[in-house]
Amino acid sequence: MSTKRLAITPWAVEIVERLKEEHGELVFNQSGGCCDGTAPMCYEKGDFYVPSRNVKLGEICDCEFFMDKDQFEYFKHSHITIDVKEEKGAFGNSFSLEIDLGYQFLTKSRIFTDEEYANLESIS
Repeated sequence: MSTKRLAITPWAVEIVERLKEEHGELVFNQSGGCCDGTAPMCYEKGDFYVPSRNVKLGEICDCEFFMDKDQFEYFKHSHITIDVKEEKGAFGNSFSLEIDLGYQFLTKSRIFTDEEYANLESIS
C-alpha cells in the first residue's frame, strides 16, 4: 500500500466543502513565501494559474494541492495535514477563499517513518 503525502482534518473538510458549494472546483497552492508567507492558499480552480515549477503533492477533498518546488525541498520528507483555524482579523487581506468565512488554512507536518517514505506515492 502506498503512502500519501497529504491528509486533512475533519474541520478543514467542512470548510473546503462549504467553499466548493459556493465557488465550485478549487485548487490549493502553498508558495515559497510572499504576501501570506507559507500558508496553504485556496482558490477557485479557474482563477489561479499554477506555476509550472510547482509540485503536485496530491489531492484533498478532490482538490489538487500544489507546493512551490523550493519549499517542497524542505517538506519532501514530511507528511502534511491541512487544518484550519478561526481567524477573524489578522489575515483579513488574504487572497485565500476561506478568509471571508473567518478561517485560515494551515499546515501541520511530521517526518515520515522510514517505511512510509519507502512507500510514498509518486508526485507530479
